Amino acid sequence: MKHKRLNRDQWGFQYYPYYQMRIDDDLFHGMACLIRNTDGEDGERNYWETPAGERMQVTGGGMTWLALVPDNTRRVITVMYYPDGSHDLERKQYPVPASEKYQPSVWYIDITDGFGYDEDGIMFFMDKYLDVILFPEGSFKIDDRDELDRAYESGELSREQYESALAEGDEIIREYCGDVRRMDAWCAAVRQLAEDRIAAGEPITMCREVREWKEKQGK
Repeated sequence: MKHKRLNRDQWGFQYYPYYQMRIDDDLFHGMACLIRNTDGEDGERNYWETPAGERMQVTGGGMTWLALVPDNTRRVITVMYYPDGSHDLERKQYPVPASEKYQPSVWYIDITDGFGYDEDGIMFFMDKYLDVILFPEGSFKIDDRDELDRAYESGELSREQYESALAEGDEIIREYCGDVRRMDAWCAAVRQLAEDRIAAGEPITMCREVREWKEKQGK
């Protein structure tokens, strides 16, 4: 299984503002992690393709990633938001969003096998290969089932781990994919909770690369 950090440094995000906080609210109980894409010209944007063949932006200046780790689950829900108050007009079937301010490009839901914290305090999860990708237009797809199957066939995953991943995937589809607007509204409300905390002074969580950089700069 893959060790993945919630600051998504494998994407090159370690120098971006990153916030990591515990939220306990009627809306949500768990960890919330937020990354702001503070720069990025056209050449630094990344796009995936929707099932309808349209491009969807996943990184670039002004975008925000919100990762939610709900208690008592084996999942990480990552919402990749467009710059506030906007979405890509190329997406002809894009629905009216639940929040005019927070407009999602895509949800990417990792199925996991355990969480922890690295020595610099950044939360990590063990990625159990299988993912569910949900689009605002209403469609969804299962991703990396082949990787999950290979991990089981090679003996990397036990039968229990394999079946648990499939069951978690089915549960994610039942909970989130039948009513995308409800999912949109819920994530926007949780993001607002996080944004309110940040506006009130929630500190940026610094990963080791940023600490090292600041030390070199004498900051």
